[in-house]
Amino acid sequence: MEGAELAAVIYGDKYSTIKQYVDILTSTGITWGLLGPREADRVWERHVLNCVALESVVAVGASLVDVGSGAGLPGLPIAIARPDLEVTLLEPLLRRYTFLTETVEALGLGDRVRVERGRAEDCDETFDVVTARAVAPLDRLLGWCTPLFYPAGQLVALKGSSAAQEIRDSRPRLIASHLEAEVRVVRAHALAEPTSAIVVRRAG
Repeated sequence: MEGAELAAVIYGDKYSTIKQYVDILTSTGITWGLLGPREADRVWERHVLNCVALESVVAVGASLVDVGSGAGLPGLPIAIARPDLEVTLLEPLLRRYTFLTETVEALGLGDRVRVERGRAEDCDETFDVVTARAVAPLDRLLGWCTPLFYPAGQLVALKGSSAAQEIRDSRPRLIASHLEAEVRVVRAHALAEPTSAIVVRRAG
């Protein structure tokens, strides 16, 4: 099945919303430089399905913050699929913040998705789940994001093939911060490509 067809199965009656988001990504998102022009033809597989796969490790009714949200990935594909979640898109750069604000409004998600301009290390809230995609190596992410989920939440970072090595590289910080990390292979659908995520929680 093609990516859009898989998305139709995954999203069901929310497909029109994710399709509208993809339309925004492949038009305004490219014009504003948030998505490369070459990404338009593979946005379903490489971005939507890759990101929504994370929802499988997010508990029902969780509060979630997507740090360095950029064009809304992975926060918006997850938020659209999971109306039970309260989602915050955290983005420091004005152009991306503006894009996210306008997109959330266009999609009609403002009742449960908020956009905040700022850096993870300056946020004084805590959440059940922190997500990140293509933001920074795990060691640096932990330095910024641990206060956002510690002690009861988790960090879920999309990492692909680098996941295991990044955990090894972060071992001293994980130990010092009383954290444990594992690689989770996730997929949006049985027919979708798998991807690797790092899940970090308080140790013990």
